[in-house]
Amino acid sequence: MTRIFEEDLKAQFGTRAIHAGQRPDLLSGAIMTPIYTTSTYVQEGLGKNKGYEYARGKNPTREALERNVAALEGGTHGFAYSSGMGATDSIMKLFKSGDHIVAGESSYGGTFRLFDKILKNFGLCFSYVDSRNPQRVEDACTKNTVAIMMETPTNPMMRITDLAAVGQIAKRRNALFIVDNTFASPYFQRPFDHGADIVYHSTTKYLNGHSDMVGGIAVVRDDALAERMQFILNSSGAVPGAFDAWLVLRGTKTLHLRMPRHDENGRKIAAWLAEKIGHENVIYPGLPSHPQHELAKRQMKGFGGMISILTGSKERAAKILSRVRVFSLAESLGGVESLISHPASMTHSSVPEDRREALGLTDDLLRLSCGVEDVGDLIADLEQAFG
Repeated sequence: MTRIFEEDLKAQFGTRAIHAGQRPDLLSGAIMTPIYTTSTYVQEGLGKNKGYEYARGKNPTREALERNVAALEGGTHGFAYSSGMGATDSIMKLFKSGDHIVAGESSYGGTFRLFDKILKNFGLCFSYVDSRNPQRVEDACTKNTVAIMMETPTNPMMRITDLAAVGQIAKRRNALFIVDNTFASPYFQRPFDHGADIVYHSTTKYLNGHSDMVGGIAVVRDDALAERMQFILNSSGAVPGAFDAWLVLRGTKTLHLRMPRHDENGRKIAAWLAEKIGHENVIYPGLPSHPQHELAKRQMKGFGGMISILTGSKERAAKILSRVRVFSLAESLGGVESLISHPASMTHSSVPEDRREALGLTDDLLRLSCGVEDVGDLIADLEQAFG
């Protein structure tokens, strides 16, 4: 399993983003981590090797990424996967038939699909709660609850979970506290500081930041839990290729530069939208009108670039989507370029319609991922798209 270099934790965030988990190549002195495109490693003798046997288990490029993100999150061990859903699926393999997991009801559609359409068929039990109220998390726990799994802010409703409160519930219940930190990134939110046991990401999003790969990563602090995670990773094999790992590692080097710009653009665009269509139609934790704004301020360093808006009708939403020019109609988020999507028919189409309606995920809802372009151009694009 991949453990961080202890000295990396002593540096500030920007220095860790650039250097943590990496050292100049011993053979050439290359400052950038090489891309080790190998499936296997020559062994020195029977039972004797350089720490590498087969690339599904370990790869030096992947290890550098795992150490880097672990250091950014304040963890000790990292595990990289071939996708964010690969990370989620591998984490769930920690559990067995009959185990009960409490999950946030307002989460990524792919997570719900995995739980509801696949994993429950293997005997795992799930309860979905409105995690804005920690008491509802507590009330959903049973004697069989082994994990509490939360995403905050949620996708796409931007609900905030009180991490400290839920972390205490998990501790009392002796349950693992698992947090999807994709929307906030380790730059804006540190779940380990609030009691998390596992923090995971879709590296496709902000960590990579350039929309040119698909991947996932999980970070832990506990050595025994790390051993179990490594066993599952090697056994199940949902690992990224060396080039994809390298692309994320390239992305994390500018995370501390990109995230403030995403946040700056997000705040300005949200404020403009609130004036344009009304505060009640703009869902952004950075707006004082957001019902959990104060909680977001307490546990997040910034609010990021994700905004959801209510347009009034599916037809108006479609018109806006057809008119944008700088924003691009596409799934995903967190890249340097700005994207706009229709969650009901795209990222959350696998969620049953009645469930979407109950969550407020209606046909008139659009989700914006504000990139790092000049904010004046982004606002002008929205101005002409709204007409």
